[in-house]
Amino acid sequence: MPHKPVLLQEVLKIFEGISLKVFFEGTVGAGGHARAILEAHPEIELYLACDRDPVALEISRNSLLASWGKKVEWVRGAYANLAQFLKERKIVSIDGFFIDVGVSSMQLDERERGFSFMGDAPLDMRMDPDNPLTAERLVNEQSEIALARILFEYGEERRSRKVARAIVEARRKRRIRTTGELVEIIKPVATRGRLHPATLVFQALRIAVNDELGQLKKGLEAAIEKTAPLGRIAAISFHSLEDRIVKNVFRDAKESCESLMKKPWVPTEEEIKKNPRSRSAKLRAVEKRG
Repeated sequence: MPHKPVLLQEVLKIFEGISLKVFFEGTVGAGGHARAILEAHPEIELYLACDRDPVALEISRNSLLASWGKKVEWVRGAYANLAQFLKERKIVSIDGFFIDVGVSSMQLDERERGFSFMGDAPLDMRMDPDNPLTAERLVNEQSEIALARILFEYGEERRSRKVARAIVEARRKRRIRTTGELVEIIKPVATRGRLHPATLVFQALRIAVNDELGQLKKGLEAAIEKTAPLGRIAAISFHSLEDRIVKNVFRDAKESCESLMKKPWVPTEEEIKKNPRSRSAKLRAVEKRG
């Protein structure tokens, strides 16, 4: 599936009418949002395009952002390390910060990465290939109690204990190595409904492998600290766990930041029709007080 930046016009509206000299994007992906922001803000002097997925960085460097030259600097790593990245470059503050969290369409479509339960692939799920923790290690080495906690807390899987028990019983016979093997193990016991029975389990494992919720909280707090007065911070989330963190971090920063919306912005029916993966997206944003 071709990469389609989610809530693109809404993101541009967030940064409309302000001067952006230094901008930081923590999840540049294929570069769709980045290109649009750069086109809308010719005053940008430095666009820090960050991603912990080297494949995504290479794609954005060689396609959508190839023509922007020295304005764009690629940063490989987790956006949660924003303060460190700025310190290394002797940058005091930024004027804009944006993240589009969770797994990207590109990552889902790269079957060998193991993010998708459609088909069979190694149980990997790492956004950063240097991360020593894989989904295979999680499902084969965590205790039944720990697995159940991961599935319940990160996937909101109501049958987390049954699923964890099924995984532990299966791995006693042989190590679980592929997404297809895991799907067959969990299909009879996972929550059924309009979602595929593996959806919540795969979400939980991916979040745990990549520490997505911890990174999100740390990254947003760093962004609030490092954004200059009247600068803006925006985040797109895709499920309730992420959105709750964004909402709470922004609320807790109300003394230094002002919300730019009463409720999160969501995709139009037209966008959802064109890009079904956008249906659960929510955009929240704040402005740093002057």
